[in-house]
Amino acid sequence: MMNGSTNNTATDTPWTSSSADRMAGMDHAEVRYFTSYDHHGIHEEMLKDEVRTKSYRDAIYQNRHIFKDKVVLDVGCGTGILSMFAVKAGARHVIGVDMSSIIEKARQIVAVNGMSSKITLLQGKMEEVILPFSKVDIIVSEWMGYFLLYESMLDTVLYARDQYLAPGGKIFPDKATIYLAAIEDGEYKEDKIGFWDNVYGFNYSPMKEVALTEPLVDTVEMKALVTDPYPVLTLDLYTVTPADLAFKAPFSLTCKRSDFIHAIIAWFDISFTACHKQINFSTGPHAKYTHWKQTVFYLRDVLTVEGDEIVTGHLENKPNERNKRDLDIRISYAFDASDVARHAEGRCAYKMC
Repeated sequence: MMNGSTNNTATDTPWTSSSADRMAGMDHAEVRYFTSYDHHGIHEEMLKDEVRTKSYRDAIYQNRHIFKDKVVLDVGCGTGILSMFAVKAGARHVIGVDMSSIIEKARQIVAVNGMSSKITLLQGKMEEVILPFSKVDIIVSEWMGYFLLYESMLDTVLYARDQYLAPGGKIFPDKATIYLAAIEDGEYKEDKIGFWDNVYGFNYSPMKEVALTEPLVDTVEMKALVTDPYPVLTLDLYTVTPADLAFKAPFSLTCKRSDFIHAIIAWFDISFTACHKQINFSTGPHAKYTHWKQTVFYLRDVLTVEGDEIVTGHLENKPNERNKRDLDIRISYAFDASDVARHAEGRCAYKMC
């Protein structure tokens, strides 16, 4: 997993025979992905993320008129919290789908909360299970990964949309925007990257290449931002296609002060626009902490900038050819200043895996 990410692997979690049967024939990467959600720890972390969980709760509870008597599909239901929110909001029936064996605990949770007659939980891949309804009125899903798209769960939500969402149906949430900004982080970069120049008297510079190509998931202080944020990509879940998730998008970062730029960071904002009163939350450095934190891409070279100068470039993203749940990311940038000595351009490649 990425540097700085929390534990979401669970190799110590035993499979049930049914889980093992369901995963027979999958490649190792797919098995690793699904079994990483077997462990209770990752679900505890997500449930304790109040920004995440309360935003979904409020979007559902404050829009009972949308959920009343509707059939709801919860894609990647985990422990079933969104399914139970939907029932409390008046849904006629909820179908939760999850490949992970955590769904066995979800069934127990649903039962002890007296909702078994209202919630049907199916273990399997969304693309393979057979739902008890041909169409659903609402899709709810917490599909977002680090850098929004890591783990490629959005593809599964789009499949569910195209296969099951009734005409005029709603998706919760339905908008997502990736933002970029540049930061000054010389001390940490020296600790993370420069460390390899001298390791107990030995030159470990070959490891520097690895360090430079692995994004870091971490919290960034607001004071580190050298530029204004830039909305590099917005996804509308009603219209986006899987092909749109491989993209090359331009950005333009306006410097707020004279400083150095050591890295570019990314975060995302989420919107529930179907709500009577729109609900949003952000995973940026200006907002309350979330478990997604921010994604940090360190540049090979340090940029020296002045206030109001602009760094332009492109952000490229595509699923990795060997493992579609990993991402190949490239950031190219150019910077021109009145001082020719401060002209710079570069291209950095990263892999999130």
